[in-house]
Amino acid sequence: MNRIGAWMAPCCAALLLAACGGGGGNGFGTTTPAATTPAPTTPKVSVDDLPTGSYVVSTGDADSPTVGKYYAAADGSRLVVFGDSDDHAKQAYKRDAGGAWVGVPASDKDVTVTLLQSNALADAGGDIAKLAGRYRTGTTAGVVADFTLTAEGAIVAGSSVCKLSGKVSASVLPNTLKLSLSTSTDACGGLPATASGVLALDTDYAPARFRLLADNGAQWVDLWAFAD
Repeated sequence: MNRIGAWMAPCCAALLLAACGGGGGNGFGTTTPAATTPAPTTPKVSVDDLPTGSYVVSTGDADSPTVGKYYAAADGSRLVVFGDSDDHAKQAYKRDAGGAWVGVPASDKDVTVTLLQSNALADAGGDIAKLAGRYRTGTTAGVVADFTLTAEGAIVAGSSVCKLSGKVSASVLPNTLKLSLSTSTDACGGLPATASGVLALDTDYAPARFRLLADNGAQWVDLWAFAD
């Protein structure tokens, strides 16, 4: 009896070990790895590249093209703005130096922008001091705002209920100045509280002196400024 008991003890221990998963690959006590959810991918944006300069461009249907402005800097920065039928910014694509193209507003799928035509624009300058003065503009919601642009590049709100303030400075993008803008959102017809972009110069904008183009990553501000 003692011999039988001595033989059974290690056998029982081995069976218990196997049942707890310690004995290897018989399937007892095996844990199935949890399924993993693939990380969401960011839609890829591709836009035809143009040499340094500023351009009038078109894309889409050749019989009814969408027209826009394209600004290309020597460091690889790019900004392309397409407008709606009223010439207000509707969709834009931008790229920082060394970065990737992004759309504003962003798309939920890959985007390829093929240019049908591009025509270079003349240098419109960018001397802030020469642009200094009082201006009036209107939002797409029909709200009028007045402001002053100082020779130092400060945007100072005027007496209108809609208040615009901010700063312009030198930009690497041709025919533009770098812009940071703040608005009194409710009084300005729902404009974003803060936005960044460019003050764009172009003789095509006449009688407007320049155009304030800025976004907050999702919404565009497009203000055509007229000398007051």
